[in-house]
Amino acid sequence: MPSLTIKNIPDELYQQIKQSATTYLRSINSELIVGLEKVFLPTSHSSAQHIAAAQEIREALANYHFDIEDIQRAKEDGSS
Repeated sequence: MPSLTIKNIPDELYQQIKQSATTYLRSINSELIVGLEKVFLPTSHSSAQHIAAAQEIREALANYHFDIEDIQRAKEDGSS
C-alpha cells in the first residue's frame, strides 16, 4: 500500500484533524484516510443501509440510559 507524507499543514487544520480523530477514536492517519475517502470516493447509501446503520447504533447504546439532563449537558459541552 502506498504511503504519503504531508508537509506544512496549517496549525489550525492540524488541530481540527486531531480533534476529529480523538472524537471518533481514530489515529490521525486513519482520520486523514477517512477524510480523503469522503472527498475522493463518495458513496451513496440506500435507505436500507441507513436503517441498518441506525439499528446498529441503537443496539450499541441499548445498555446506556440517557435522560434529558445528560443530553442537554452534552449539547452545552459540545460533546458528541
